[in-house]
Order: sequence, then structure tokens, then C-alpha cells
Amino acid sequence: MGGVPARRIRADYAVSGRRAVRVTLVAAAGFYLFRYGLGRPVAATYALFAAVALGGLAKIPGTGRQRAATVLRLLPVCWLLVAVGTYLSVRTWSAVVGMLAVGFALAFAAVGGPRPAGAAPGLQLLYILPSFPPYDPGTLGERLTGTSTGLILFVVVEALVFPEPGPPSYRERAADAVRIAAHDATVLAAPPYALTEPDIRAAWEASRSLRSLTVPEAERPAGAGLRDRALAHTGLATRTLLSRLAQLPGPPGGRPGPEVSAVLRAVARLATATADCLGTGPSPVAPYEDLVRARAHLSAVSAGPAPAGDPAPATARAPDFPPAVLRRHAAVLEIADAALAMAPAADLAVRGRHAAVETGHGRFWYAGTWAPILWWHRLRGHAGRRSVCFQNAVRIALALTAARLVAGVDTLPHGFWAMLATLTLTRTTMDETWHTIRLALTGTLAGALVTAGVLTLAGTDTTVYAVVLPAWMLFAFTVGPVKGVGWAQGLFTVLVALVFAQLAPPTWRLAEVRVLDVLVGSAIGAVFGLLAWPRGAHDELRYAAAELLRRAAEIVVATGASVAGGGAVAVPSGASGHRSLQSAVVLAESAYAQFQSEPTPFGGAARRPAPRTVDWQATLMAGHHTLWGSERLLAPPPTGLGSVAAESVSGLGDRVAARMLLVSAALDPGADTPTGRFPLIDPALGGSVTEPPGAPRLYYATVSWLDSLMTDLTRIAHGGAEPVPGPPAR
Repeated sequence: MGGVPARRIRADYAVSGRRAVRVTLVAAAGFYLFRYGLGRPVAATYALFAAVALGGLAKIPGTGRQRAATVLRLLPVCWLLVAVGTYLSVRTWSAVVGMLAVGFALAFAAVGGPRPAGAAPGLQLLYILPSFPPYDPGTLGERLTGTSTGLILFVVVEALVFPEPGPPSYRERAADAVRIAAHDATVLAAPPYALTEPDIRAAWEASRSLRSLTVPEAERPAGAGLRDRALAHTGLATRTLLSRLAQLPGPPGGRPGPEVSAVLRAVARLATATADCLGTGPSPVAPYEDLVRARAHLSAVSAGPAPAGDPAPATARAPDFPPAVLRRHAAVLEIADAALAMAPAADLAVRGRHAAVETGHGRFWYAGTWAPILWWHRLRGHAGRRSVCFQNAVRIALALTAARLVAGVDTLPHGFWAMLATLTLTRTTMDETWHTIRLALTGTLAGALVTAGVLTLAGTDTTVYAVVLPAWMLFAFTVGPVKGVGWAQGLFTVLVALVFAQLAPPTWRLAEVRVLDVLVGSAIGAVFGLLAWPRGAHDELRYAAAELLRRAAEIVVATGASVAGGGAVAVPSGASGHRSLQSAVVLAESAYAQFQSEPTPFGGAARRPAPRTVDWQATLMAGHHTLWGSERLLAPPPTGLGSVAAESVSGLGDRVAARMLLVSAALDPGADTPTGRFPLIDPALGGSVTEPPGAPRLYYATVSWLDSLMTDLTRIAHGGAEPVPGPPAR
């Protein structure tokens, strides 16, 4: 079997077999009920294709109960699609315009997360079906009855037949990771003030468990609503907290100050309360306030006492601590900041607008925003040609519109099949589309030969088709998903022939029409796959990551200048630079998600490929860390540093920004980008930095932030290899 383990194949067949049983039960029950029991062939057709659309073509993630809940919520949408498709189909121009609008809207709904994205192909099919003959709005009642029956049966069967155990939810994963953070903070607050190797490894595993690629699609907090945004924020803050804890250096002299231990103990208490909150516990209000006070006390202590008669603010005074102690203080303050971001986010994720923890910081801008406005933010963020969601929606909408136009103008027999071929065979990259079409045409031709033989032998005896249909449907939906698109198209060709042979007198020419329609639909899909962003997310991810780093570099320079100049160069969180970086992060995350689903290109020359080993996740984290660090350093507005410290901070910021620009050029080189060899990592910044005499706490906080960004850049350039032994993935 080509080197694939037999156990893996059996598991694949078991999964597709359970799904095939569900779809077959629903489709056959609805079809036979209306076709032979009630004599309603129109309702029979819609009952069958409703089950095939949402059960076979759609890829809604999750367990059976989760899929059932999704379909139940989509029921009004399905009614609307059938009704609109029925009334617009009577004229070719209205059907074409409707296909363009509806096709784009359904495909663009993928910005709402895995569930809308998975349901979109099935919903497209429910709109395509009534767009073809017979053009009879008078049968709308039958169409809706059949659609409703098929979908309700599907919901019942999905929920009750072969129930599946659900995987741990993202909240449960986050709660487990937060408990590990609480343990690590407790260990760091007591002798010997260091994590063991098993502790570091556990933190790394916990951080990895919150990465989107390790979380089942149905459990990912990818929606635009408040709770999903807050849960994603919780995961990001938890990963940052785990990373900061694992990288905390040991205390100089072997003993930390009491203020440091107090902060770490407060972090441990808040983490424990947050983990309970993610379960069924109360809001972590009291531990949150305790950590705020402990952090403020450590910050004040780090600033040092004021000399007699010195009117300068605390942040501008030289502390009494040596540089090594101040560096550790800055690292502990970053740990506290991560915990203070994690707790409000978790409370929002659990209780929504009823959260009790204070969320006044700008990073929780979505806390008091209405759901429609949150969706508007999500849609607006992807409404541009650089969004892969927008690109995919335009590609499939134009392809389906062209297929509908050809079918209407040329009166293509069974044009529904041509549009179905366009829908199922168009991929996000041209290479993948061509590969899919070759397999599909081969499978369709083989299926057409089998169909012609069956129709010739059975003739008009519908009893034969009625008996064979359920068995063939079960076989097709079991084998097709495992064997691939060629087998799926061939088996489906026979399946649709068995269905339509029971609705009208069949001839062997039905197989010929099926081949013609698939050929037309494939050609249209190939043309638009070639014209509309033919390389999918492979190129777009490089551009998005490079743009993210360019925007981050701007903020690094501006933040460093503002810290050094005491707010002379203000960069508030609402400024355009921050919004631009937030938008760049959103586009890069969507491109990265699609990139993971696309195979390696089969051929063709790239412009100038990015390095083979790139940790794209580290690029995304660099964007988040830039935003968070800048907001933290600029709130409240800084009061400035001494001249020597200001010059040092500005220089360090410029060097980090320069490295960001170099890495961005390596990820997405232009035609005139220099090709000479140059280091992507600044070795001087990776080593020790000589602190200016009397540098204040703000200096060390800024340096700590810049050092964390350099760690992200190191991971990007090293393809995900750990820059230093031990710390978890960031």
C-alpha cells in the first residue's frame, strides 16, 4: 500500500465509514420517503442533496454532536439559500448575479472560523441546486420541505449514531497550562529559585498544546465574538507567561529580594485562581489585585530612593541595585505583566460581558464592544487583496459565476454537475488544482464507463437502482475520502446516475453528459485558478510575515525613541502604527492557517523563495510581543531616561529594528534585494550588554523587551530551533 501502515489505513476507513453510515441513513431515508412513500420527487431530491451537502461535501469540524449543533444553527441560512436560488434562477442574468454575490459571501464567511469555513462548500451546493431546471418557484414549498427533512434527520443521526468522545476543549487545555505556570512560579519563589529540566519540558509541552496546529479545528477559538477573542488572548498570554518563567535567570548571589519572591508568589496565586476560573470557579479578582500591588511595590523598589532634594521622578533616578539585579527585576515584571493579561482574558472568555476583573487596558478593546461591531472588525480586516480569505472568496465566486453563465447561455444539460465540479475541484494553488483535475477527470471517465454499463443493463427498471443506491452510497462515501479525489469523482459519477435514473427515464447518454459537465467545470476552475492568485498562501505568507516585521520595526524605533525622550515621540495604542501592526498580524495568521493546509507546490518556479527552514509561528509571536511590549512601556507615558541610558536604548532599538528589516527582506525578497551574505542575527545584541551607570528601571524593562524580540528573530532565522537550551516555544 505504498508504505502506508495497515493500521493507519484501517483507522482512516473507520472514520470515513462512520461518516458514510450517517450520510447514507439520512439521504436514503429522506429520498425514499418522498420518492416512493409520498410521490414527491422534488422533495426527494432536496432531502437527498441536503444530506450530501452538509454531510458529505461540507467538512464541518468536531464530533457528531458538535456538527449537529452547527447544522441546526445553519438551518435558517439553508432555507434562505434555497428560496433565493429558486427565485433568481428563472432568468440567467439574475442567477449569474446571485451566484456572484452568494458565492462570495459564503466563501468569505471562512473569516468566522473553522466551522463557517467547513460548512461553506455544503451551503454553496444548497444554493446551486435550485439554480437549475426546473425553473419553477411554485415548487418552493416542496423544496423547503425536502431540505428541512434532510437536515433535521441529519442533525438527529449525527447526534445519536456512533457518538464520539470529545477532545479536551481549549479552555481545558488553557487551564492545564495555567496550572503548570502556577507550579513554575511557586518553584521560582522558593529555594533554589530555579526550574528543573522536567519543569522546563512540561512548560514547553503546555505551551505547545495551546498552539493552533495542535488543537482540533472545532476547539480553536477562532471566532470573531468576544468569548473567542478572549480565549485566544488567554492562550497567547499563557504561552508568554510560560516562556518568561522558563527563561527567568537565577538570582544574583543566590537569593532574590523579598519583593521578587512576593511577585512570583502573587503570580502563582493568580494563575491558580485563573485555572479555577477557566473551570467553574469565581473570577480571580482578589488575586489579580494582589499581583497589581506586588508589581507596583517591586517597580517602586527597583526605581530606588530619591536623593535629598531630588525632584526628578522615580523612573529617572538611579537605583541602588546592581545591573544584574535590575535585569532580573525587569524579567519578573514582564512575568507579572503576562499574568495580569492572562487573568482578565480568562474571565472574559468564561463570563463575557459579566466579567469582574478590570479590563481597562487597551489590549482588551473588544471587552465592551457589541458583537456586530466585532464581526465588522473581522470582515474589514480581511476585506483586501492581501487576505487569503478574500482571495479564496473571489476565486471561487468568479469560477462559480462563470460556470453558471456557461450553463445558462449554452443550456448545458445537467449544468448543475458542471458547477459542482467547479466547486469541488478548484483549489487555492494552481499546481494543486491541475493535479486534482487530472485525477478527477480520470476517475470521472472510469465512473462514466461503469455508469453506461449499468444503465444499459438495467434500462428503466427503477427497482434495480433503488436497491443498489444505498449500498453504493455507503461504498462511495467510505472509499472516496480515503482513496482520494479520483476515486471520489468516479464513485460519485455512478451515484448521481443511480439517483437521477429514479427521477426520469435514464439512457446511457447520462454518463456522457456527466463527463462533459465535469470537463467544463474543471476547465473553468483551472482558468480561474490560474488567473486569481495561483500560488495560494505560499507567496502570501512570505509577504504577510515580511510586512508584519516591517510594521513591528517601525513601532520598535518609535517606542525606543519615546522611552528615551520621555514621551517626546508618543506612540499610543490607538495610533495608526499600532493598528497597522494589528492588521498585519491578522493577515499573517490567516495566511499561516491556509499555508498549513496546502501541500508543497508540485512544480513551477517561485520568485525567490524564502529560507527553507522558517518558524512562521515565531514571526506571529514577534508581532504580538511588539504590540504588548510597546503598550506596556508607554502606559503610563514615560518620563525619560538619562542621556547615556537614552542613547543606549535608542541604539538597541535601532539594531533590533534593523534586524527585523533584514529578516523581512530574507522572507520576501524583492527584485533588487541585495543577494550578498549577511548575518540575520546581531551577535552583539545576543550577548551581554554593558549597562550605563545609574540606569533606571525603565531602561532595563526596555532592554528586556528588545531582548525577547531578538529571541523571536533568532527562532525565525533558525527555523524553530531553540535559541537557548530549555525555554518553551514562544
